[in-house]
Amino acid sequence: MTAAGRDAAREAGRDAAREAEREAEREAERDRDGRGEGRPRLRRWPLAAGVLFGAALAVALGIGVSDLDQVAQVLVAAAFVYLGSAALGRRSAAWPLFGLTFVLIGLGYALPGVDPLWAMVALVAVLAVYGLARGEIRPAWGLPLQLVALVAAVAVALAVAALGQPWAGLLVGAGLLGHAAWDVHHLRTRRVVAPTLAEFCCALDAVLGVAVIVLSVTG
Repeated sequence: MTAAGRDAAREAGRDAAREAEREAEREAERDRDGRGEGRPRLRRWPLAAGVLFGAALAVALGIGVSDLDQVAQVLVAAAFVYLGSAALGRRSAAWPLFGLTFVLIGLGYALPGVDPLWAMVALVAVLAVYGLARGEIRPAWGLPLQLVALVAAVAVALAVAALGQPWAGLLVGAGLLGHAAWDVHHLRTRRVVAPTLAEFCCALDAVLGVAVIVLSVTG
């Protein structure tokens, strides 16, 4: 190959590398926006689903089908999903973990002897040990910070039994709204959990948190 041919090949290789880099940037931008070229925006389904789910839980609380203890378990479940995803080191694990909490809380509704709170705490211990064994102690915003958030959520759930209304409801409502802000942060940074789960959880927490506070003040 002549010198001119080698130069042309190198230039073509550099052009291909630059184009691949630009395509990766475009793909990341499409992922952030939740849409691609010519593709309708479909990423609003987590928001809609979260609003509906939160409203259903709020109605259940309002008509007496559920109580504040069970609503507090939702807060613990949200923190559990984040911790589990951090311990496993996989954002995609968030939805299966959410499904697991849904089953546990459902069993708590159906079977009086089942306490979803302590079941989740037991699973947290297993996941935390597993995550530490895998070296998930870093980064600090991963497993360590999620463990702190989980402890705070459990503390709120335990405080419900000691506090009367309206303080218990205000505490749980504030906890849910705080976790909604937590969801927004993780949605923006795209850390720990899948963005769709963060968006869904944010809507659920916000709707349910506001409803709990309103019901506590007016009830």
